[in-house]
Amino acid sequence: MRAADLLIKCLEQEGVEYIFGVPGEENLDVMDALLDSDIKFIVTRHETSAAFMAGTYGRLTGKPGVCLATLGPGATNLLTGVANANMDFNPVIAITGQAGLNRQHKESHQYYNMEAVYEPVTKWNTQIKSPDIIPEAVRKAFHTATRERQGAVHLELPEDVAAMDVEAEPLPVLGHSDSSAEDEVIAKAVNMIEDARHPLILSGDGVTRGGAAHALRGFIDVLDLPAVQSFMGKGTVSWEDEHSLLTAGIGGKDYITCGFAKADLIIAVGFDMVEYPPERWNPDKRAQIIHVHTEEAETDAHYPVALNVIGNIESNLEKLAQAADRVTRDNNWVNDVRQEALDELKQFENDAHFPVKPQKIIHDLRSVLGPEDIAISDVGAHKMWMARMYHCYEPNTCLISNGLASMGVAVPGAIAAKLAHPERNVVAVVGDGAFGMSGAELETAVRLNVPIVVLLWRDGGYGLIEWKQLNDFGRASNIKFGNPDFIKLAEAYGFEGLQVTDSSKLKETLEQALALNKPVLIDCQVDYNENVKLTQKLGEILC
Repeated sequence: MRAADLLIKCLEQEGVEYIFGVPGEENLDVMDALLDSDIKFIVTRHETSAAFMAGTYGRLTGKPGVCLATLGPGATNLLTGVANANMDFNPVIAITGQAGLNRQHKESHQYYNMEAVYEPVTKWNTQIKSPDIIPEAVRKAFHTATRERQGAVHLELPEDVAAMDVEAEPLPVLGHSDSSAEDEVIAKAVNMIEDARHPLILSGDGVTRGGAAHALRGFIDVLDLPAVQSFMGKGTVSWEDEHSLLTAGIGGKDYITCGFAKADLIIAVGFDMVEYPPERWNPDKRAQIIHVHTEEAETDAHYPVALNVIGNIESNLEKLAQAADRVTRDNNWVNDVRQEALDELKQFENDAHFPVKPQKIIHDLRSVLGPEDIAISDVGAHKMWMARMYHCYEPNTCLISNGLASMGVAVPGAIAAKLAHPERNVVAVVGDGAFGMSGAELETAVRLNVPIVVLLWRDGGYGLIEWKQLNDFGRASNIKFGNPDFIKLAEAYGFEGLQVTDSSKLKETLEQALALNKPVLIDCQVDYNENVKLTQKLGEILC
């Protein structure tokens, strides 16, 4: 058979449902082979969007999302989304075409050494120089992408190799072996927690990836432990749980700062340092760390690990809960911190100011979405507000890219999320700056008949950068831009366009958009004067 056909058979063997990408000359054989496969190829309007879709799909399903591009500019366009997935620990297989082997030794049209380019942003990458190694390369790629910590893998297929004949078959799919911590390690961890005066859990994305939220909640209940979540760990503990101190990660002080200041022991569960630099929450290096993860932590002076509890996170949490005696702690301070944060959100329920305040947008969005509905935040000022105030019932229901944190992820991500979970409402929360980077994927949503809602926060500038400029220098520099008529633009793509002109009508507009069960864009002007006000308010917090 043709090597390209063998590649597709190997992808089928791995259970691939979708490939997101842009076709090109150097992957003609692969595109032709797809015509005889049940794998659906999702044509995107930009390669970066294809990788964003693959990353979101991988995050939500636990199966690697697959994306494809041609050589040269196709591969470099794909790169940002692949790097984003890798730093967010989302499993992705990126496949790129390449010039034939017979012209790689010399200056050649569109040829760059993409193995070298992809090396820093992937867990593993290789060029398939012989069709005979395709089964091994694909099996290793999927095994590597899904092994903790998950991430991106790159396979490069030269055009002449793709057209070669080969006699081979896909390899069988094998899962990963799990291990758990030794009993003596579990016992030591329990003793440290019981001896601590003010232990605190910091829950990260690894809990979600490991499907360990239920085990974490059981562990918290037995030891009566307060818990805070990173941006990417949102929902690992329900916001309705009395132990939940909600989300940490915004720069500077916040209500949860008092929790970190009080803690003498932090149990970091599935926490990756890329999520929230330890220097921000353990500045004096005073609190000791119990590190519960699948692998040992990166070395960091502000992350003094007193004990590693390494292995399957779910299994180790269950062992910790079983080894501990049920206790009741004096957690009145937790109730106080929780109430202050929750009251802040509640007070904007009936806010009538226009343009709409960020707090009002988030309050109304939370009120219309169900516990398992999905909100995907892009990157910008709105991300900080969503991270801080959009509270979750379940994991993976508020997706926030906080590794590479590339702008443009929300719209393509929402399309992938709806493909992964057609039964759920999916809302892309995006600023006008980020929308300009991937807004062409509105056409993709319409073509696929994917009923997502795009909630556009419009302020005519790069709001997060302005926020930081005003904080640091007291003035803004070169952050404003012009916008199209977003309603006309949405309608030109085939979306329903809804305009918010009255804050009191926002919730009603959101409900209308979800009820339409079709692609909808909501244009909502936002008042980012609240950004600096928040900075001032947080600066006044006393622990």
